[in-house]
Amino acid sequence: MDILTFMQQMINGISLGSMYALIAIGYTLVYGVLRLINFAHGDIMMVGAFIAYLAHASGVPFELAVILAIVVAMVTGILTDKVAYKPLRDAPKISLLITAIGISFFLENLFNVLFGGVPRAFAAPDYLTQIMHFKGMVIPMTVVIIPAVTLVLLFITLWILNKTKYGMAIRSLAFDIPTVKLMGINADFIIMLVFAMGSALAAIGGIFYAISYPSIDPLMGIIVGLKAFAAAVLGGIGSVTGAVLGGFILGFTEIVVVAFMPELGGYKDAFAFVFLILVLLFKPTGIMGQDLERSRF
Repeated sequence: MDILTFMQQMINGISLGSMYALIAIGYTLVYGVLRLINFAHGDIMMVGAFIAYLAHASGVPFELAVILAIVVAMVTGILTDKVAYKPLRDAPKISLLITAIGISFFLENLFNVLFGGVPRAFAAPDYLTQIMHFKGMVIPMTVVIIPAVTLVLLFITLWILNKTKYGMAIRSLAFDIPTVKLMGINADFIIMLVFAMGSALAAIGGIFYAISYPSIDPLMGIIVGLKAFAAAVLGGIGSVTGAVLGGFILGFTEIVVVAFMPELGGYKDAFAFVFLILVLLFKPTGIMGQDLERSRF
């Protein structure tokens, strides 16, 4: 493989990793606060992509369609917590896990019934489909915009968590929910805010994924969501920066390994789970993970 091909694949890998990173942040935020692996998170990503597609296909300007998709995804995430998770907050964790899987199946089948299971092409605006040529490399605008947006959203998320009173409340809630309630903080509102933040980021990641791989269907969130979960564990579940780092590593590896060894192309989806197994075996806290009894996010 020559250097230009390697650089081309590296850029593509970083772009794919950015999408995983946006979704992985949601897993990390919810787990950091509730110790819950929200397996419906990938399907909330699907909801965001579908709403953006339907709105844009109906004539709504792309930018407004994206805002609408983010709002609907946030509402979906909040309702998921209020209806399915909140009543079980004091139940055994296995009950929450089973409920999360049930919500995932519900969203998939709901959209399958409403819109059918046939993949649909996502028509992105022209400025996102433009192609740049640089020293022999073919660079779609998306592979430049997606990592840039991901880094901006990462800094915004970290700023909220570390520099605002709501972020302080989120970090406090992650340590001890009963004590935080005794201090007069509305824990339910803060948990709602966490679900809203994670769902908004998932929606943006889903829209970018639909644009980069211009096909959406009700089951698109399954494998992407599981890979994003693997990225969160790889980077360190409970660490926002680690989730982004894990997403970049996973996306880069998935693209570059297949570029070096095309015969493994059929196994590219397995790389995420190989990483997951190795991390759990040798460093369960992940690359940037810390003792969750001492640190959050």
